[in-house]
Amino acid sequence: MLKIKNEMVTGIGIDIIETVRMAEKISKKNGFAKHVFSASEIKYCESQKNKAEHYAGRFAAKEALLKALGTGLSGNFTLNEIEVRHDEMGKPSFYFTGTTRQAIKKRRISKIHLSISHQKSVACAVVVIE
Repeated sequence: MLKIKNEMVTGIGIDIIETVRMAEKISKKNGFAKHVFSASEIKYCESQKNKAEHYAGRFAAKEALLKALGTGLSGNFTLNEIEVRHDEMGKPSFYFTGTTRQAIKKRRISKIHLSISHQKSVACAVVVIE
């Protein structure tokens, strides 16, 4: 018999973005990348061959998280304080800093699941919150 943990899903979010749109935004020198991405995310994305795909995947992840939380940006969340990291196997997860970290702690979230996919033309992400 398969035992399943009885966890409660409190939010689901999904987002999709065209990579060409992200490429346009990051090519402008208006500070968009620093406003939306952490320094380590920028370093990682800039080191990739198809950097717009990686930026777009992270952007979609942040948008999906805000949808799963049900707040949008109104919930004391700063996009560059929401960082997407990967473990040694490539599994993505979130890391929070600043006021965003405090806002997440207040919600008493037990687990955040993240999946990101990207290709030449689009990137998407799904977030499930327990």
